[in-house]
Amino acid sequence: MEASSIANLPTKHGRFKIKAYKDGNQEHLAIMSQDFGTIDDPIVRIHSECLTGDVLGSLKCDCNNQLNQALEMIAKEGGLLIYHRQEGRNIGLLNKVNAYSLQDEGYNTVEANLKLGFKADERDYGAVGYILKDLGVTEMRLVTNNPRKIAFVESLGIDIIQRIPAITEVQKYNERYLQVKKNQLGHML
Repeated sequence: MEASSIANLPTKHGRFKIKAYKDGNQEHLAIMSQDFGTIDDPIVRIHSECLTGDVLGSLKCDCNNQLNQALEMIAKEGGLLIYHRQEGRNIGLLNKVNAYSLQDEGYNTVEANLKLGFKADERDYGAVGYILKDLGVTEMRLVTNNPRKIAFVESLGIDIIQRIPAITEVQKYNERYLQVKKNQLGHML
């Protein structure tokens, strides 16, 4: 894996440091509070890319809320956000839009992925493990609702001091999506 230098990144949430990592064709980001290296139990969010939610503000998911909540907490209390570039649970943007089309026909998010020939969740967290080790993370307060992310972090031997729920805003466009995340993907909502 190839890594960049560290640069400053001022944002609407506060001032951060940023480092990029290249793993094959995927590039991931580590977005750190200015004091990241001095914090014993940093807040950490492993945020999987969602262009439609993160950039366009789609109401079909809870990604934008979770991203902004995590950045605000990290700016205030210190920590790290790993922006994991695996769009659409790693089916890619084109297939994600095809999945959205199937959802418009009545399929839920899991059914749509399966109909397209994918698993419910295709993500591989190997790059995340590399980034956490590279940055020297040995314990954390993990912001997640996803039990797979908890199990992955624990498999690395990293202590999760606290799980912080990622707050989701339920509204008519994402209600079914959130129910599926809870009932079929095991998310703690």
